[in-house]
Amino acid sequence: MRKLGIGELARQVGMRPSALRYYESIGLLPSAERAAGRRVYPAGTVRRIALIKMAQRAGFTLAEIRALLDTDTDRGATRQWRALAERKLPELDLFIRQTQLLRDAVADCLACGCMNFDKCHLLTAAGPGPGSGPGPGS
Repeated sequence: MRKLGIGELARQVGMRPSALRYYESIGLLPSAERAAGRRVYPAGTVRRIALIKMAQRAGFTLAEIRALLDTDTDRGATRQWRALAERKLPELDLFIRQTQLLRDAVADCLACGCMNFDKCHLLTAAGPGPGSGPGPGS
């Protein structure tokens, strides 16, 4: 089986060696073997890191990812993945809705074209934002 030094692995996955050492220290990666005092990883570690990155992009925490990766059996991992994914979907849906609202607000500002934040009718129409209103001493 081909082994990758930590530097080569880091280059292949686009991460710093320190991040790989951190992932190892928190249990996301299995302990590396040592060759001449240097960490070496099986080539399959690239795929494991790809899974970790995908899960992070989907909004899973490192603790959730570790729990998923800690499952020993394929059946258990599948059940656990399904449970995590079902809990995560509503969070992702909310994030998408909020991001779409932000995108629409930026598009509206670009379409307005006034570029005068003090007099923009879009900002006036929006009314006071959260936390605005009379301040101390008003």
